[in-house]
Amino acid sequence: MTWMEPETFEILYGESGWFKEEGDEIIILAIESSCDETSAAVVGDGLNVLSNVVASQIDLHKKYGGVVPEIASRKHLELINPVISEALQQAGVEFSDLDAVAATYGPGLVGSLLVGLTAAKTLAFALQIPFIGINHIVGHIYANFISNKEIQPPVLCLTVSGGHTDLLYFQELGSYQLLGSTRDDAAGEAFDKVARVLGLGYPGGPAIERISQEGNPEAIDFPRPFIDENNYDFSFSGLKTAVLNYLNTEKQRQAEINVADVAASFQQAVIDVLTSKVLRAVENYPVQSVILSGGVSANRTLRDHLARSLEEYQLPLYTPELELCTDNAAMIGAVAYYKYLKRDFSPLTLAARANLKL
Repeated sequence: MTWMEPETFEILYGESGWFKEEGDEIIILAIESSCDETSAAVVGDGLNVLSNVVASQIDLHKKYGGVVPEIASRKHLELINPVISEALQQAGVEFSDLDAVAATYGPGLVGSLLVGLTAAKTLAFALQIPFIGINHIVGHIYANFISNKEIQPPVLCLTVSGGHTDLLYFQELGSYQLLGSTRDDAAGEAFDKVARVLGLGYPGGPAIERISQEGNPEAIDFPRPFIDENNYDFSFSGLKTAVLNYLNTEKQRQAEINVADVAASFQQAVIDVLTSKVLRAVENYPVQSVILSGGVSANRTLRDHLARSLEEYQLPLYTPELELCTDNAAMIGAVAYYKYLKRDFSPLTLAARANLKL
């Protein structure tokens, strides 16, 4: 039996009830391998996480100061089958119980993406069930709905990660308006680069946050790019350069550098910019909920500052559980469930797209 395209699935099985409907238990195996985490999850009905296995490569890449793409893809090849097997075992399901298989197809490192994508398409073909390709950024957004089922639209979403800084508006769930995004470096990327020059190691975000607790966030007046611009865009390359220039100047003066103060002042500059854009959108759009997504959403200082700022507007801030902030397959399964309900399946010809946009 050869693979059937989504339209053929619908013709052959749609009217006869082959596809499950909302209200039936829909079980999806999801795979995430966009960067340096190999993850597989079994998700029931979109928000019921039956298992979420994540194998991290942080220790492997730490000595290089960042992710090495070739090493990451080779490690994914080694881990993908054991991780899938562990996810199924923890969930207590068999391959025959699955209704669909989903995987991230972008954005990310193309070699890493290909490992998870190929595994998912192979399983879907062998099991003759739908394959669903998922945008990694959308996955981070939907992680919020796993942790906070009470979220009500209209929703304002700030997505902050190593590769993306975006502000989105959801009049209703399932469609969105992109209000603004970074014009150069993403916030997470700036965290990693500043951590590297400060000698704090990898990953940079957690390292910056830890040492910032010992520093004074007002010690150094770093610039806040675009904070006064009447738009929702971001720019962090200038801030990163300002930190580098400060360090070089201090070294030339043979002055002692307080690393904690530099880290805290840099972090506060980033947080001020992010918060200002969120508040500008809150003032211009009807909003019931504000959500934070992406790897940088794990930053507690950002969470606390943004939550306090939203109190004036009597708006709640929703954030994912910490284990759902970083790359994981559960968030991919959550998006896949809603695509399944719409019969929005992907062909097996779907390619990995390293620079996939929202």
